[in-house]
Amino acid sequence: MATVEERVKAVTARVLKLSPDQIKPEHSFTVDLGAESVQSVELVAMFEEEFGIEMDEESALAVETVGKAVDYITNACREQDVEQ
Repeated sequence: MATVEERVKAVTARVLKLSPDQIKPEHSFTVDLGAESVQSVELVAMFEEEFGIEMDEESALAVETVGKAVDYITNACREQDVEQ
């Protein structure tokens, strides 16, 4: 089974039309990967769908890097008792 990081990269790649190999944990969604505000909202929705969790949109949109998104989603899965 794919790790949380691999799944975050896969979703990010799909939404932003990039190769998962281009995406690094330290990359900023907006600065490095070029996500616009509409795409950021779409990413949150896709992460919720991928992991079967609910995220507070405001705090989720405040997450700036891929690595921090992995941490955020890992914690959300743990808090909501969802299998990663």
